[in-house]
Amino acid sequence: MAHGFVRHIIEADTGNLRLQLGACLVGTMLLGLSYISGVFFDYPEMPAFVALFAAILLGAPLVFNALKDLWLNRTEMNELAALSFVVSIAVAQYQVAAWIALFLVGSQLIEYRSQLGARKNIEALLRLAPRKAWVQRKNGFEETDVAELVVGDIVQVRPAGQIPGDGTVVEGISFVDEAAITGESLPVEKRPGDMVFGGSINQEGLLIVRMTVGVEDSTLAKIQKLITQAEENRTPVTQLINQYVTWYTPVILMCAAIVLFFTHDINRAVAMLIVACPCTIILSTPTAFVAALSAAARLGVIVKHIQSLEIANRVDTLIFDKTGTLTTGRLAITSITLNNGGDETELLALAASLEQYSSHPVAKAVTAEAAKRRLNLWEPLGVTEKPGFGICGNVNGNDIAVGRKVWIEAFCQCFSCPDAEEHAQGTACLYVAQDGHLIGVFHLADTIRPDAPAVIRSLQGESARQVVILTGDRHHAAKCIAEQLSCHVEAEAMPARKMARVEDARSLGAVVCVVGDGVNDAPALAAGDVSIAMGAAGSDVAIHSAGIILMNNKLDRIPFILELSRRVVATIRQNLAFSTVFILVLFWLSAGGAISPVLGAILHASSSLFVIFNSARLLRVGEALS
Repeated sequence: MAHGFVRHIIEADTGNLRLQLGACLVGTMLLGLSYISGVFFDYPEMPAFVALFAAILLGAPLVFNALKDLWLNRTEMNELAALSFVVSIAVAQYQVAAWIALFLVGSQLIEYRSQLGARKNIEALLRLAPRKAWVQRKNGFEETDVAELVVGDIVQVRPAGQIPGDGTVVEGISFVDEAAITGESLPVEKRPGDMVFGGSINQEGLLIVRMTVGVEDSTLAKIQKLITQAEENRTPVTQLINQYVTWYTPVILMCAAIVLFFTHDINRAVAMLIVACPCTIILSTPTAFVAALSAAARLGVIVKHIQSLEIANRVDTLIFDKTGTLTTGRLAITSITLNNGGDETELLALAASLEQYSSHPVAKAVTAEAAKRRLNLWEPLGVTEKPGFGICGNVNGNDIAVGRKVWIEAFCQCFSCPDAEEHAQGTACLYVAQDGHLIGVFHLADTIRPDAPAVIRSLQGESARQVVILTGDRHHAAKCIAEQLSCHVEAEAMPARKMARVEDARSLGAVVCVVGDGVNDAPALAAGDVSIAMGAAGSDVAIHSAGIILMNNKLDRIPFILELSRRVVATIRQNLAFSTVFILVLFWLSAGGAISPVLGAILHASSSLFVIFNSARLLRVGEALS
């Protein structure tokens, strides 16, 4: 299983970290013993002998990493560190070599521990799925390995148990904690027909779930693939640094050789090699991005392409899809028109009594409104549905028909409802007839998400960003959305038109961020500089089409992404500025003999810690949204 593989990697990294830490502690003890051995042993060679063992134990990782880099034909920071260590050994400065290795390896161990901790925060959700599940067999529910589950299996999820994979609730009502998957802080109520995600936690009730996808294709497994891909990506900043490192080492070696030639002071050359190790420069970018990925994952934001997080800082144009992005994607009754008087509650109860037997989205909107008002429904007789037109039957002794205007007209002796036409713009109309007379009209529309107006205002108020909404809806519906959100809306935009609109904006020099639901918006998402897929949990299309994926439908994650990008870029610049100045100053001080090799190693370790802790501040970005 994917999460089992990741668990193995984390355990291996943790084991290596503990092994190196143990070797470092033993080496430190030997180094201390080398200073006091002359007091207890009457051998002049004893301090040097013990210091040599300490140096070998402490410096082995430096030499091993340098040789591995050379074998892989890559030039990084390890060569300079290993060379300074080897030179100290060669001139019999064993204690100096041990001190150098102690501080350099110690700083690397702190770096690895910091990165491992951040990676664990990101990948914690990969270890959520339980190893066992209760599966329905011939003799009832039996416990089996999750890896053996297949599509169609019926599993029982007990209270406080974890859901083993993506599926649909067949029986039971409960609240499920999906925070680790979608970032939703509050438990979500689940009823029969609702989708659940593997790794989420059932809280109170007993749920019977039918597996709809294989364990390897679950949302949890998809997240694992995204995280792996994100960690392997290299940003333009990282590529630039790696390009300079290839010639950095030869230049430093040449400068150290020149100083050694004119001064004949090996300590100066060794100190120059130590302080010139570009640890801080190379750490500047990856430490910042690892911390940012962890902060994003905590809020249900998965960064598939790290480049997107770097570019988002420069976004000046945001293009939103409407349906499913700024709106809920579900129809809801916005108003009710009564014809020739009547009672609104009775009208809704009559219509909902019929619509409860239909699976049409409009029918669900009517029954949802009736449930919201807690209406008691009748049991209809002779229910007949004509797909795409409407439904009819006998409710409480009356012949009731609910449907489109063209269909309802056939049931009415006299069809007239002038008020309905006044309310029809921007909404869908559902007509209700009783015993051959039109008694009312429901006006339905896709409702805007509650947080949409505030988020749009926030985005418009920052750096004069342009916010555009592209929708395939008619002009009347688009105009209604534009009035509520106070931004530019373009209607009747098909997928090809959306993509062309994005490309046109980019051709004019704009940095475009496209936000969509990942289905009909896939071409536009692929064309944007930055692409964000909303509510992507369980959606293959969204995962493949966007660079940043929101596992929930919270719009406040979009300003968070832009703020996180700004903070990441600022942190990287701070790290690089500090690292460059630090290395230049200490390099010339070392060349002048003002810094010894041991002091250089101490200062080098301190500089690495500054970069690591400065980047770690990004872990707190977005805490207010948790």
